[in-house]
Amino acid sequence: MSYKKNSYLVVKNAIPIDVANFVYDYFNMKRRTYYTLKNTSYISKFDADWGEHDKQVPNAYAHYADMAMETILDVLTPKMSKLTKLNLTPTYSYARIYGKGDILHPHTDRYSCEVSTTLNLGGDMWPIWLVDKNGKHKEIKLNPSDMLIYNGCELKHWRDEFKGDICSQVFLHYNIKNDKGNSNLYDQRLHLGLPSGFKGQSFNKKNMPNNPYDLPDNVPTNK
Repeated sequence: MSYKKNSYLVVKNAIPIDVANFVYDYFNMKRRTYYTLKNTSYISKFDADWGEHDKQVPNAYAHYADMAMETILDVLTPKMSKLTKLNLTPTYSYARIYGKGDILHPHTDRYSCEVSTTLNLGGDMWPIWLVDKNGKHKEIKLNPSDMLIYNGCELKHWRDEFKGDICSQVFLHYNIKNDKGNSNLYDQRLHLGLPSGFKGQSFNKKNMPNNPYDLPDNVPTNK
């Protein structure tokens, strides 16, 4: 199967199963910690640095740009380019832990999700559906460490009501590099790992503290 031809591709064992298991356990612990921090008022109810509940799946624990997920996003970029035969740049990661009764309604994604993956980290089986280029509904079943690569802007995708108890997935998003440059690199953040509040911000390098990890040349800056 060709990604360029079909706009989707299933990849078995995209990451080592030991890595998937570790990240699954890590993210479950993070969810537990998030609820404890919120319920004890250790952090503000408006603080999203430890996770959040999003509008798309309100009961699911989710996190934009978790450090571990951003690392997977970054490390898999060369492999993603090879699998899709496209020159890709990373935009952002988004992870969720779903529970019984959750539904992911049919939708397409924003530009930052031009080439996307859903990577199964662990839990109960929960198929993802998509409408292919011929208008046919395709059911995709992923085991832990498997991932589906798909054109999130083009192919409508969804998940029916979840009958299991827990399912953890991370979405890894990329753009196709073009002649216009990387204006959307890292989802318009300074670099990977930063929260969504950094999107679209520009910074004056001269006024920033010394940092051994200098800014990429293509990050927008104030001069």
